[in-house]
Amino acid sequence: MGRIICAGLGPGDPELMSVRSDRAIRGAAHVAYFRKKGRKGQARQIVEGMLAEGALEYPMEYPVTTEIPFDSPEYIRLLAEFYDDWANRLADLAATQEVVVLCEGDPFFYGSFMHLYIRLKDRVQVDVIPGITGMTGCWNVTGQPITWGDDVLTILMGTLPEDELAAHAAGSDALVIMKTGRNLPRVKRALARAGRLGEAWLVERGTMKGQRVDRLADVEDHDCPYFAIVLVHGQGRRPEIAEAAE
Repeated sequence: MGRIICAGLGPGDPELMSVRSDRAIRGAAHVAYFRKKGRKGQARQIVEGMLAEGALEYPMEYPVTTEIPFDSPEYIRLLAEFYDDWANRLADLAATQEVVVLCEGDPFFYGSFMHLYIRLKDRVQVDVIPGITGMTGCWNVTGQPITWGDDVLTILMGTLPEDELAAHAAGSDALVIMKTGRNLPRVKRALARAGRLGEAWLVERGTMKGQRVDRLADVEDHDCPYFAIVLVHGQGRRPEIAEAAE
């Protein structure tokens, strides 16, 4: 009997990958990974130079990414068919082989692999190797803690309506906003409404080559790639703040 191993790759720097993921990837004879059509794929780039000679690769190319709204019936149908098809193909392969599926960050934290996992877990053996999340890598490269004391950390998607983003931003101490990209203007407006724009940072390609860390207020609305996260650090109950208030 074979099995499927999903290897969490961490935030992007291969040196931040777990020993277990590294071992699984280097020993794999069959490696699958997601990518946009016509691209090499971020996961595949992270493991460059790690695959064994002769390893068979299975690029899982999304039928659609940002061409149509993600909540439209057509988008949902196309992605469901895509995941169904690849779940069947991987299940057939895993009947006799061990297959490693690559996943950036942690597979169970907004990872595309989750859609395969729910389709596969009752059909074949599936082992998931955790990974450092992308947001963890991003807040570390800012050089300051994301939370202190009893801070409440809220994780948001930039695809949310502006009113929801603003309400969450106003009611939380620390913020992580993912899926920015073309949603950046909405994110900036929401943070400005909540009085948090001046505290916000944009981290592009955190821990990876080409890393950029900028004050969000200084970033142009159009200047935000997919691999970017917005952060607002919490302040919490810090001794130095308490002393200053006395």
